Amino acid sequence: MPHTHPSALLAIAQKAALEAGEMLKDGFGTTFRIDNKEGRHNLVTEFDHKAEKHIINCIKAQFPDHIFLAEESGATGVPAETVRWIIDPLDGTVNFAHSIPIFCVSIAAERAGELLCGVIYAPMTDELFIGTKGEGAFLNGQPLKVSSTDKLDDAILVTGFPYNAWENPNNCIDHFSRFVRMGLPVRRLGSAAIDLAYLAAGRFDGYWEVSLNSWDVAAGKLLLQEAGGTMTQYDGAPHNLHTGTMLATNGRIHKEMSDVLMEQR
Repeated sequence: MPHTHPSALLAIAQKAALEAGEMLKDGFGTTFRIDNKEGRHNLVTEFDHKAEKHIINCIKAQFPDHIFLAEESGATGVPAETVRWIIDPLDGTVNFAHSIPIFCVSIAAERAGELLCGVIYAPMTDELFIGTKGEGAFLNGQPLKVSSTDKLDDAILVTGFPYNAWENPNNCIDHFSRFVRMGLPVRRLGSAAIDLAYLAAGRFDGYWEVSLNSWDVAAGKLLLQEAGGTMTQYDGAPHNLHTGTMLATNGRIHKEMSDVLMEQR
């Protein structure tokens, strides 16, 4: 169907992301309602809901037959040949709630499990990361390319922690300790989507994390692949948006990072 061509999907995703981003920017630093979801410090604000509603309505107006998987409102429809939109209206909610200007809107479209396009918009820096399958990825119109770092010793890494980090799921604390003990700089920004966008832009060389949801990584995965990077599970097995661990790199240090993550101690 012509209206499901990735370029048409990308156009509406950009529009929705930019408009939602402006809503978040307007709300940043103001007084608003904050609630707790399941897990410690797992916050949701009224702006998560407002932005998500706006994004879905924007897409529905153009594509009424499409279905959604969104962080706050959940899933609609049954994935088949229909385009499904995977949406995180505010990735980095804890940052946003504490007036830390590191957060973004993340929107991706998939069909039959294949990612077609992705958009990540960071409103506080006005950075729009976009990508279309087979057509590359871009930041504010400039092509994205992963870094050329080819040794783990020279890398700068980024990670995040699940809301139950104290339980050390998948040895997440141990892995963090290993990389730090190797003398590597490791950042923790608080937004998986921004982490992946920065990786695609060559700002980071590698990224690992557990317990991520599909809306955290869908757009970033598309951007990374189009920028020449690699995403797998820790052991190198194909990455699944809905389950498992995630290792994302520029491709050049992927095996070295995998070896560290799979090391038994």
